[in-house]
Amino acid sequence: MKFTAATIATLAAIASALPTDIKYDAPAGGWDSVTYPKGTGENLHEYPPPPGGWESVDYSKTGAGAAPAKCPEAPKMAGSPFTFTSYYEVKAVPGEVVNGTTPTGGLAGASGLYKIGINSDLNLICYNIELYGFRGEYSSPAATATHIHEAAKGASGPPRIAFPNPVDVGNGVRRTVGCQSGPFKTGLLANGKDTADGFHISQIEKNPAGFFADTHSSLAVPGAVRGQLA
Repeated sequence: MKFTAATIATLAAIASALPTDIKYDAPAGGWDSVTYPKGTGENLHEYPPPPGGWESVDYSKTGAGAAPAKCPEAPKMAGSPFTFTSYYEVKAVPGEVVNGTTPTGGLAGASGLYKIGINSDLNLICYNIELYGFRGEYSSPAATATHIHEAAKGASGPPRIAFPNPVDVGNGVRRTVGCQSGPFKTGLLANGKDTADGFHISQIEKNPAGFFADTHSSLAVPGAVRGQLA
């Protein structure tokens, strides 16, 4: 914006007319007659000591200097995916593997630990699976080679849950961790339907002995290791 000479002169005249030293008249009785609220004005720069002196103050019981109170434990939330209605810890070994009902011996030297948490209210399963001494490639007609099958000990049955295959984490250990919720899919068809169709996680809770966990290897296709849930 550009100002003309006339505009500048007008602004200068207005500025010169403004007061430069504003003075306030004292109230009736003078400034000394004013009563200030206690704790303000003259008291701000100095506070009288409490009875017994400042040394007598227990700061641990006062405001900002107080020791922090113990935090209450967080309540367990209803429906939390980390609240399990059942838990299984399965030790899987080669000697439990069968083909039909015939023992195969699995993958010699391999073993597995399957930690399984279930929330049947949410149709949810969480897992922490470790394999030790696994060799070969993962091999299965299902989407993965790590499963929960439905069958009693010494028998074979269809997979109902397909877990991601454990990955190498070093020192001969493979691991997979996570959760899944229904509806489930295994990627394996039987009579035109996925073997997990209609499966609900509560079926495991009703009969854990009727289910087993396993992992399949190209060196032991019927199963490298296996263990019943109960």
